[in-house]
Amino acid sequence: MRTRLTLALIACAVVASLTLPGNAQKKGRTRPLTTSQTMAGLIKPQLTILKEGLEAEPKDEDAWKAIATSAALLNESSYLMMDDGRCPDKVWSEGCVMLETATKDILKQVDAKNATAALAGVEGVVASCKHCHAEHKYKKR
Repeated sequence: MRTRLTLALIACAVVASLTLPGNAQKKGRTRPLTTSQTMAGLIKPQLTILKEGLEAEPKDEDAWKAIATSAALLNESSYLMMDDGRCPDKVWSEGCVMLETATKDILKQVDAKNATAALAGVEGVVASCKHCHAEHKYKKR
């Protein structure tokens, strides 16, 4: 129940970040994708798929593959957010490392077909979000 509440709050915060002024709009030096677009188009959807898929306890290989894909995409986003000059500071960098570590741990549990342990690992993803958002989310630019 606590996990659901935490993830629901994160989802609400992501949606709010897309509509409130002062949200991160930093683009890379050479590519146009903004941080808000990354959150809305990649992070939030994949976190939702990951969480809901694990809560449903995957029933077949296709379900496990979908969960692994979401975890891998979240892992890749940790690199994307550091790439092309997007990283503004140490807090951002630390959050990306936390996201990378958490998703690697989740992928190990997915390989072992351990939904309970993988779902527990989602807390590490949420912690990485909170780490960066505490410093960057609502500050006016």
